[in-house]
Amino acid sequence: MAIGGPNGGDGGDDLEMPGGIFADINITPLTDIFLVLLIIFMVTTTAIAEAGRDEGGFKVNLPKGGKGETSAVARDVTVAVLADGRAVVGGKVQDDAELRRAFTEARERSPETVVLFQADEGVPHGRVVQVMELARAAGLSRLAIATRAEQ
Repeated sequence: MAIGGPNGGDGGDDLEMPGGIFADINITPLTDIFLVLLIIFMVTTTAIAEAGRDEGGFKVNLPKGGKGETSAVARDVTVAVLADGRAVVGGKVQDDAELRRAFTEARERSPETVVLFQADEGVPHGRVVQVMELARAAGLSRLAIATRAEQ
């Protein structure tokens, strides 16, 4: 569609008007910008969501229980024990030697550090006790177990 032909009028057919101004809007660059922004938002929100979780994105199905009176403090350590028995601290899966080192570092920062255990319902009780004993052997005596509130 041409606007404003040389005679000042409509100008008739577009083929007759080689010098007309086209008013078509090309939305391809706009679409490209929106797709790039969508990808950027998807990547950044995923990174932000993963960084904000203590267990590093691991799903732990906590058992139900009553509410306690504990509140998380910045110096506390959260240990997630997954259904297959792996232990996660700070978003990283750790073996027993790394757990001992993490507990020792936590005790050196503050002897009053609370270790919060988030154990999946399917984890054998012995594995949870084994991880708790690693914390006690490192000198941490304030241990807590996380549960879901009953609904």
